[in-house]
Amino acid sequence: MLYDAYEIQRSLLAGASAWANFSAGLLNNPANPFAYFGGGPVLASALEVFAHASAPRGKPDFGLDFTTIDGKQIEVHEEIVLRMPFGQLKRFVRKGVEGGPKLLIVAPMSGHYATLLRGTVERMLPTADVYITDWRDAKLVPLAEGRFDLDDYVDYLIAFLAHIGAQGDPRPHMLAVCQPSVPAFAAAALMSADKHPNRPKTLTMMGGPIDTREAPTAVNTLATERPHTWFEQNVIATIPATYAGAGRRVYPGFLQLAGFMTMNLGSHMVSHWEMFKHLVQGDGEGADSTMKFYEEYRSVCDMTAEFYLQTIDVVFQSHALPKGEMLHRGRKVDPSAITDVAILAIEGERDDISGLGQTKAALTIADKLPAKMKKYHMAPEVGHYGIFNGSKWRTKIAPVLEQWIAAND
Repeated sequence: MLYDAYEIQRSLLAGASAWANFSAGLLNNPANPFAYFGGGPVLASALEVFAHASAPRGKPDFGLDFTTIDGKQIEVHEEIVLRMPFGQLKRFVRKGVEGGPKLLIVAPMSGHYATLLRGTVERMLPTADVYITDWRDAKLVPLAEGRFDLDDYVDYLIAFLAHIGAQGDPRPHMLAVCQPSVPAFAAAALMSADKHPNRPKTLTMMGGPIDTREAPTAVNTLATERPHTWFEQNVIATIPATYAGAGRRVYPGFLQLAGFMTMNLGSHMVSHWEMFKHLVQGDGEGADSTMKFYEEYRSVCDMTAEFYLQTIDVVFQSHALPKGEMLHRGRKVDPSAITDVAILAIEGERDDISGLGQTKAALTIADKLPAKMKKYHMAPEVGHYGIFNGSKWRTKIAPVLEQWIAAND
């Protein structure tokens, strides 16, 4: 019923959004006298904000067609190099540019598409051969493709690293942003224990929940104050027949988005108020920047119920990885097996999703890794999304990552 109710609401809002957009266009038309005086501009701006907020959204494009290397504009195109049922490995090919460190960016499977890391990819393109995990929306994966849980996530990362490693340099670099820090660390540990030839040279984790007992946030509290059965009974829905994944049990992306919006409702309301004022004043550039952010932020996808519930249990409730109790298909994930994968932990001072110390814990549990192969960076005055997007990411954080990769390449 949860998904059906959402679909009805989404259909109603889609119609209202289209009508609001049409009305705003009429009020802004130069031939309309109300476009120049009275309440016309204010009403048009309000309708535009509503139309944008309520419009239905699909999977966004990366839209990274060029990068700049040594002052020259280089053409970039996307290439799918490996397809799997619940995700594909995407490479950003720089025309005429060979070499450079191979970097696998692991996008979170947490309700948003990999395009949330557009700014991350864009910043790393000039210096690295960039690949990214492009996860599928679970509601579009037919039941015949089977299930996907945290163990599968780890298996996918190992397969992706092996595929990249087979293309030249056998040991790529890996960057995990937020949620995938745990499965990325687990993959590095398992590959290290097996002496896998394609284990990563470096593992960088940014704002990841390695040990959520450190500086718990509202997200961590929500996951621990309720029993596991509560999540199974209250936030899991069944995909309706209108989608390819009909019958699959999922944690809907719209619930994740609602949770994040509620956490910072005041700031989101202020953002929309500022957007409204920009539109009234005719400052299209200021309004566009807000629109672009929310265009991405509101584009959500579903994750499988088994992956979501296993993550709640392993990462947030039992703290299995930092306790040395995490299992992968019955096999212990041993952090001590990591001896030659250089680890960089990056945290934001104002991160309200992964608190200070949660990612840094990775350096402690990798107790057999030499100190010279460990590094910690705390980004001052940076929130969760600022770690991997925005001016501070581009100018302050990315150079630290690039230096770490270069020093261990």
